[in-house]
Amino acid sequence: MIKTIYSKGKLVAKTGNEVMAEAMRQIEPDVVAAYPITPATEIVQIFSQFVADGKVKTEFVAVESEHSAMSATLAATVAGARAMTGTSSQGLCLMWEMLNIAAGLRLPVVMAEVNRAISAPINIHGDQSDTMGARDTGWIQIYSENSQEAYDNMIQAVRIAEGAKLPTLVTTDGFIISHCMEVVEVYPDEDVKKFVGEYKPDRYLLDIDKPFTLGSIELQDYYFEHRWQLAQAMRDSKKIIAKVADDFAKTFGRKYDFYEKYKLDDAEIAIVVIGSTAGTAKIVVDSLREKGVKAGLLKIRVFRPFPAELIAKDLAHLKAVAVLDRADSCSGTFAPLYSDIVSALYSAQVISPKVVNYVYGLGGREISVAHLANVYDTLSNIASGTEKPLAEVGYINVRL
Repeated sequence: MIKTIYSKGKLVAKTGNEVMAEAMRQIEPDVVAAYPITPATEIVQIFSQFVADGKVKTEFVAVESEHSAMSATLAATVAGARAMTGTSSQGLCLMWEMLNIAAGLRLPVVMAEVNRAISAPINIHGDQSDTMGARDTGWIQIYSENSQEAYDNMIQAVRIAEGAKLPTLVTTDGFIISHCMEVVEVYPDEDVKKFVGEYKPDRYLLDIDKPFTLGSIELQDYYFEHRWQLAQAMRDSKKIIAKVADDFAKTFGRKYDFYEKYKLDDAEIAIVVIGSTAGTAKIVVDSLREKGVKAGLLKIRVFRPFPAELIAKDLAHLKAVAVLDRADSCSGTFAPLYSDIVSALYSAQVISPKVVNYVYGLGGREISVAHLANVYDTLSNIASGTEKPLAEVGYINVRL
């Protein structure tokens, strides 16, 4: 039986899109600017209904494109407003220019993003190609395994963004989480508002008593220094993310970290993965444990900033690791998450685990318990020395 963790929590049946919209309603930003795109349309559609029904005092701006959505959101932020938006896939691609500007101007925009394949060919189903393509734009990226995490992550994202002065996106896997109904514990409006707090920007363009210049041209003289400051802000945001997670645990009873370790501490083999597939992998881990196989899982929650040192420490004792990417870099070598994991291990001088890379689930392709069980079988063989690690990316459930 599912029970509430927070004393004043309430259990509801909602989809991922519904709970992200619900979190936005409780946060009640000053401005939301958005343009609809599948499978994220429902988030802003539901929120716009909240506005129409007078349930929030937010100014909702219906724009003509995703580029315009981010542009209007940035404009609202620099004017001193707490602003949010939402998008997916091609919409995120169309925002590309403005994503970099949001980070470069250190604007605490929060975005609800639903992971979806990018064209071509046209596909509306879930993979993580969109946000992985934007992984180095200077946005904090927080991923959700399920609807509960999506709801909790949205609430935390506001304080993270405003504390770090960095734009922050929260994701769910398209259709798998965005459109599937789950039991979610939601918190009272007043408690969410108290946790998020009132937005008090240090400076904003409409503050005529403290004028400043924003978005000026910088050539060789200062550009490098400001980009360094942006990178340093991302590094420093780790402390803010951890502090917000601690406060969230003390308030609502749910503890979050940069990643989740599932039966990892005594494991010999493990999978590293992001998003909803972690739930399927946990079932496989439990099954293998019953058979005496020391299998484990590391689920990434915060992908940017990447917690390299911590991950290297927690993977160091393993014999074999499979990094599963739901995006392909098309670089001819390896995929995005694998590259970061291996870099983390190398920089920490960790040489013990043999690491292999798999790409899976592109365009919403099924990833099943059987597929993941096969990965663990391969890892067992690699750990025992009966099979050599793949020297290139492996592709799960693809017709070759």
